[in-house]
Amino acid sequence: MDWYSNPNPSQGGRWAEQDVKELRRKLITANHILHHHGVVDAYGHISIRHPQNADIYIMCGYMAPALVSSPDDLIEYWVKDSSTVDLNAKKGYSERFIHGEIFRMYPTINCVIHSHAEDVLPYVAATGVQLLPVFHMAGFLGARVPIFDIAKVYEQGNRQDMLVRNARFGTALAEAFSVNPASGFPAPDHNVVLMKRHGYTTHGTDIETAVYRAIYTKINASAQTRTAIIRSAFLVEGGSATKGDDGFEAMSEEMIEGCRIMNEGTQDKPWRLWAAEVENLDLYVNNG
Repeated sequence: MDWYSNPNPSQGGRWAEQDVKELRRKLITANHILHHHGVVDAYGHISIRHPQNADIYIMCGYMAPALVSSPDDLIEYWVKDSSTVDLNAKKGYSERFIHGEIFRMYPTINCVIHSHAEDVLPYVAATGVQLLPVFHMAGFLGARVPIFDIAKVYEQGNRQDMLVRNARFGTALAEAFSVNPASGFPAPDHNVVLMKRHGYTTHGTDIETAVYRAIYTKINASAQTRTAIIRSAFLVEGGSATKGDDGFEAMSEEMIEGCRIMNEGTQDKPWRLWAAEVENLDLYVNNG
């Protein structure tokens, strides 16, 4: 059997054994990688669950991800309500509730990423076009990527700025990752949730998994958009299409599952490349 047919499992099962100092350093690197690959700019964020205390999560303070450089830039929050562990902590992100509520609902998730990557935005702008896995590196997307619409959660008097700025909004988003969120501590059924008129959120059992999914969601969206453009040009130039043919040939469930296993078994390889890239660019400083 070749290695890709039976890859090594994710590191997530050993999360509690990892050194928190090293994870903090890796979290800083992940911020840099996400910026370098256009997943985040001045906005967007990544968090991790504390390896020795599952009731705490860690993310950077109110700053651009590319500029995170030291453990002093990181803030610890309580999972239960996204309040700071240190009552004198510096200013943090208003959308930390995305992270806190996902960690609270799904004990198996150890890393969460939120992005507004431009390549994905056309699929959250109410176009009605579903984001699909169009090549094997995006098998983790599954057959359906749900769309969370915060407009349906708003109540009278809420500021409608599309931000997940409280626990109620965060819970509603977290529930979108599960087919049956009412079951109590469900396993996430979806790896990515699109956020209407906003962006997307993904997760992983470890940093490498979440970063891989965030980057390849962006790459897949770009590939799908370009495919649609080519398809339109083909039809304009006289190409023929059968009725109902939208130009996309979906992966079978067996393909999606096989690609997902391959994705999870090989994501350590791009991580090493991505880390080396940012470690050799002057913009990114890591004193972790």
